[in-house]
Amino acid sequence: MSAYDNVVLGKLKLKGKALDVKERGVKKKKDYDSNAGVVEVTELSTGKETSLAVDDANESNKLNEENSATHDDHLTPVERRYIEQKEKIDAYMLAKTANKSHRDRIQDFNQYLANLSEHYDIPKVVEGMMSTKAVLTPPVMLESSASDQAEYKAPNIIQRIFSLFKNIRPGTDLTHFELPPLFNLPKSQLQCYGESVYCTSVGEDLLSKCNEGGTQIERLLDVVTWSISTLRPLKFGVAPYNPILGETHHVSRGSLNVIIEQLCHNVVGASIEAIVNGKRRLKLLSHGETYVMNSPKLWIRVFPVPSTGWGGNVRIECKESGLEAQLCYKGTSFLGIGGNPRSLKGKILESSTLKPLYEIDGCWDSTVVAKEVKTGKTIVIYDAKEALSRMKTPEVRDPNGLSASESAVIWGEVSQSILNKEWEKAGKAKKAIEEKQRKDAKDRKSRGEVWVPKHFNLTHTKEEGWDCHPKVKWVPPAPIVASL
Repeated sequence: MSAYDNVVLGKLKLKGKALDVKERGVKKKKDYDSNAGVVEVTELSTGKETSLAVDDANESNKLNEENSATHDDHLTPVERRYIEQKEKIDAYMLAKTANKSHRDRIQDFNQYLANLSEHYDIPKVVEGMMSTKAVLTPPVMLESSASDQAEYKAPNIIQRIFSLFKNIRPGTDLTHFELPPLFNLPKSQLQCYGESVYCTSVGEDLLSKCNEGGTQIERLLDVVTWSISTLRPLKFGVAPYNPILGETHHVSRGSLNVIIEQLCHNVVGASIEAIVNGKRRLKLLSHGETYVMNSPKLWIRVFPVPSTGWGGNVRIECKESGLEAQLCYKGTSFLGIGGNPRSLKGKILESSTLKPLYEIDGCWDSTVVAKEVKTGKTIVIYDAKEALSRMKTPEVRDPNGLSASESAVIWGEVSQSILNKEWEKAGKAKKAIEEKQRKDAKDRKSRGEVWVPKHFNLTHTKEEGWDCHPKVKWVPPAPIVASL
């Protein structure tokens, strides 16, 4: 018996429509000369053989129509309707886009960006420039003062401590340790210093008042009052950002124009005492007087009792009048026991004879009085509740005038993220700023370059220490304005 006896013999038949294949077999494709097409395109681009090119195009269109008709034979009615509808939509969108101007397309693109999630957040496109956002927050005020704008409230201490441990791992390089944003106020220390100069209560301009005194002793008392008003209450466990080198803050309040620049950057350890190097010079041009003064020290104590405050000695001297003031800001003892950490004492005297004229006593966060030595008469020269309440947040009046080094711009993303309580986003933005500063310092060192301030000349002597002088006599109006 053969193995093929059970095989069914006959032709193989396929169900469905038979394929349209001619009897002479499949026609082989011709090898077209690739250079022919190149010649036609070249001639068309040079304006030659135009009629020949059109005839070829007509032949091509006929072939496309025949191929299209053949292709449509295999489409279902649903597929045909889909293709027809898609062609109508494409034609409509093309006509709609053609009717839009460049400005309309830019506006539509900005609206599209605004509707994206934060994952795709990028600066919006503006005609001619890229938008820059500055974030400003209410000035630091007394805890008991009321304001139209609520101050930023930091998370509770437990949440902050956990965030601190989260950033510390075995073997962590503490020289590059970055304080988590939960421990930061939404502003730079440079902004805080600027606010101490131009921010006082609405309607209370203590700086301008210095020029209104009728006698030399009255003007010195007003200068002492303004100097005390520059101090602000501090909160342990919350600190402003450490300013980066070259950071600036430019603000105007009425006729007062203020420009501040960070001239050095030092990373400190767990026990902190910040010294404001240089001296303040207050010139009363109408009286021909210049008052030179230093600033108190900011101290933060972690052990044994967590605390923070102002301390040290401040001297205010006017050589033209021959008068000076000596102030001593008290602090707590090492053990944190006894004394008022916000108290101050001082005196006003003649520089040549050291004869005391007034005795000064009080607390910089409440009231300070001056007692005339000769008559015993006492007057209140400073009321912190009046001076440090009802202060308004500065506003950006000229966004195009903001400098790239402006403190509110540099830390804008970090501050906005802190206000929104987006801690991870704030941490990434803060880290990027600090890493860029380290990279810039490394690059300058490799090139042998020395950083030069933009607005001040920095000097140092053994006798006077660090000092700085403005490069220009007058400060121009600022794009940021503080309300009077």
